[in-house]
Amino acid sequence: MNERLRQIVKQSRIDVYGLGTDNAKWEAALDRFGQALIQECLLSLEPDPMAPEIDYDVEQKFYQRSARKIKQHFGIE
Repeated sequence: MNERLRQIVKQSRIDVYGLGTDNAKWEAALDRFGQALIQECLLSLEPDPMAPEIDYDVEQKFYQRSARKIKQHFGIE
């Protein structure tokens, strides 16, 4: 697992040893992890307005469309 995934797991407060067999705890932990992972994906799409080689307006539209589709796909919003 790479360092960023470790950070996301930590941010999600997943304690696999402390969850036991309680399905509600597992579901809540996995939900937090999924939300953090999706947020990380959305952040990776954000355009860089300082990058001279891109058309910021096109990048912004791409980001907005992609973010909307990702959120719809995962039932966020």
